[in-house]
Amino acid sequence: MARLVLTDASPLIGLARVEGLTWLVTLFGVVWMPDEVRREVLSGLGTGDEQAIKAAKAAGFLRVWPSAVPDKPDLPDLDEGESACIRIALAEGGDALLLMDERAGRAVAQEHGLRVAGTAAVIGMAKSRGLIPSAKAVFSRLHDSDFRISAAVIETILRRVGER
Repeated sequence: MARLVLTDASPLIGLARVEGLTWLVTLFGVVWMPDEVRREVLSGLGTGDEQAIKAAKAAGFLRVWPSAVPDKPDLPDLDEGESACIRIALAEGGDALLLMDERAGRAVAQEHGLRVAGTAAVIGMAKSRGLIPSAKAVFSRLHDSDFRISAAVIETILRRVGER
């Protein structure tokens, strides 16, 4: 397992929608989010997603990164959360796993030699570890919530966990 797990906003939102945030502690221990991500997911709108994320933070396994985010490398094509995750991981020596869904952010992270997993991969890990009985059912719930993951990615995960 990576020494450091950092998350962007999208995986937090997706996992909140399927009551999956508690899987993070079993799968990774502590998961860190830069303050840029905290501001995005805890915007004060009071949504169900936000309440679940606040509960994960209160439980202590989802934490805000305690230090300033480095300003290098320059990552102009990415949003603030993605950039912050990548910069922290690189500053900490690169032994990190980034939870990130957006294609551009994933590509840049991988170009810098960082490991990346998205919401779909976390669902697959939860199934493999016995935290959920069916990844397919979770993907269905996620889809019903208007959270989109490509059919090809879902198919790959379902095959990997023996549900295809």
